Amino acid sequence: KRQTPNAKRQTPNAKRQTRNAKRETPKRRSAERGSLSQSHFSDTQHGNKRRMEARHDKTLLGPCIRLHPADNVLVARMDVGIGAPVPGQPWTTRAQVPAGHKIAARAIRAGEPIVKYNVCIGFAATDIAPGSYVHSHNVSFQEYERDYAYGRDYVPVERVPASRQAMFDGIVRADGRVATRNYVGILSTVNCSATVVRKIAEWFTPERLADYPNVDGVVAFSHSLGCGMEMTGEPMDLLRRTMAGYARHANLGGALIVGLGCERNQLKGLLETQSLQDGPLLRTFVMQDSGGTRKTIEAGIAAVMALLPEANRVERRPVPASHLTVGLQCGGSDGFSSITANPALGAAVDLLVRHGGTAILSETPEIYGVEHTLTRRAVSRAVGEKLVERIRWWKDEYSVGRDVQINGQVSPGNQMGGLANIFEKSLGSSMKGGTGPLMAVYRYAEPVTEHGLVFMDTPGYDPVSATGQIAGGANLIAFTTGRGSMFGAKPVPSVKLATNSPMYRRLEEDMDLNCGTILDGEKTIEQVGEEIFQLMLRTASGQRSKSELLGLGDNEFVPWHIGIMS
Repeated sequence: KRQTPNAKRQTPNAKRQTRNAKRETPKRRSAERGSLSQSHFSDTQHGNKRRMEARHDKTLLGPCIRLHPADNVLVARMDVGIGAPVPGQPWTTRAQVPAGHKIAARAIRAGEPIVKYNVCIGFAATDIAPGSYVHSHNVSFQEYERDYAYGRDYVPVERVPASRQAMFDGIVRADGRVATRNYVGILSTVNCSATVVRKIAEWFTPERLADYPNVDGVVAFSHSLGCGMEMTGEPMDLLRRTMAGYARHANLGGALIVGLGCERNQLKGLLETQSLQDGPLLRTFVMQDSGGTRKTIEAGIAAVMALLPEANRVERRPVPASHLTVGLQCGGSDGFSSITANPALGAAVDLLVRHGGTAILSETPEIYGVEHTLTRRAVSRAVGEKLVERIRWWKDEYSVGRDVQINGQVSPGNQMGGLANIFEKSLGSSMKGGTGPLMAVYRYAEPVTEHGLVFMDTPGYDPVSATGQIAGGANLIAFTTGRGSMFGAKPVPSVKLATNSPMYRRLEEDMDLNCGTILDGEKTIEQVGEEIFQLMLRTASGQRSKSELLGLGDNEFVPWHIGIMS
C-alpha cells in the first residue's frame, strides 16, 4: 500500500483530506489512521544490512540516548530532573522524566508521528515543546496502514559449516530428538484430576529420587480446562495438541496421563486424535475406573517408580546447536527493553540460526504495529500472509471491543517502565527475533519442524505463551525483563535476561545475565549477544538456571483458554 506524504509537511486541512481519502483495509474498525512517510517504516530499503547497522546508530547524550538520527524523541538513561541540560541540544528538560521514558528532542506538532528507532509509535495528541516529557498522556494511539511487502527483504542465512557448529551436551533420545533436561511428567486431562497428578508428583521428593541422579524430577502438569468446554473445534484441538506436545516432549523420559472418566476431554479421544499410545513410557489412568482418588495416586506412584530406572538410563553427549529450539519471551518490559536485552537476545538468535538452531518468536499482540518488519523478511508470500492472517484474527474477531493490549493499552507495569502503547512495546518485543528471515508461522502448540526464526501465534501472557512454545518443541526459554519477572518453565530451563543494571543488582538471585552493561557503555549488543548464546549452550548442557535453583516452574503449565465455558 502506498504511504501518504510526511505528516510534518502537511497543513491540518491537508492531513484531514489525506486521511479521508485513504482506502480502508477490510474489517479495520480501529481509530482514525495517522499518516506516515515511508521513512517512518523501519528498514524499508536496506534489509538485513540496515537492521544490523541500527544496532550502532545509538548516540549517548549525557543523561539521554538517541536511538536513531531520525528520531524526534530521546530516551532518559536515568531519572532526569526539571531544567537538566542535554549535551548538544539547545533546550533543557521541562519536566521530571523517569529512567526509560521519553523526552521530546524537538518541537512536535499535534498529529505528527512520534518516532523512535525511526518507527512510528503513535501520534502527538497536542503540540509538544522540546524537552517535554513524552508518554501516554500526550501520545495518541492511532492505526495506520503498513506496507507488508512480502518477502522483499528476504536474505538466506549464511550457515556455519557443520564442522564449525557450536556444540552442547544434550540427551539423545531413541528417536534422535535431543533433550536439555530429563523429567518424568504427569498430565491431567481435566481439572478434576489435577489434585491427583500433583499428589503423585509431590511424593517424589529429592530423597526418594536420590537413586536416580540422571532424572531432574517428577513434575505435574495440571490445568483448569478439560470440561465445561466445547467438545469439538479449535478450543479442544488446542488443549489436546498442547497436552500431546508435553507428553511426547524430548525433555520427558516418561509420562503419565490421568483422567477422571466423565470429562469432555476424554482420555481415549486425546490418545486417538493426537496419535499417542499407552506403552512402557506413557501410562494412563482413569480415576473412576481405578478406584478413586487414593487408589489412583497409589497406582500413579507405582507407575512412576516403574518408569524411573529407564528414565535414569541416559547420559549427555556433545551434539550440534542445530538441536536447540529456543522459545523467546519478554515480560515486565520497560523503556530499556528495546535498547539492551531484546536486541541482544536478537543478536544471540542470529548466532543460533547461523549454527542451525531454531528460535520461536511469539506473543502475537506484542508484534502488532511492527508485523511488517517480519513479513518483509518472510521466506515466501505464503508465510507472510499466514502471519497477517493471525493478526487479523486477533484484531477483527478475538479482541474486538476488548480492553486488551492489542487494542492499544499496555499493562500498568509496562507504562511505569516507559512504554506508552502497544506499538512502542511491539517495537522492542519484535527485536528478540534478530535480523534473519522468517521461515514459518505456526498456530498455538503446533509442532515446530522448520529450522531458523519461526513465529508461533500465542497471547502475550507469558505462561500461556511459553506453554505453547514448549508444546511445539522448545527445549529452552530465553526471557527478557525490565521490571523483573520471576519465571520458570518445567520441563525446560528458562534463562532470565535483565534490561538494566539497577534491577539486575536488586534481583540478581533471579536474573541469569545483565544486559544493562550495554546501557552502561561497558559492552556492545554483539558482545552481550555472544554471552547470551554461550549461556544458552551452557544451560542446554545442564547448567542450572536461576529459576531452576529457586525451584520455579511447577505452576507455569497454562494452556490457552480460547473458547467458551458453559
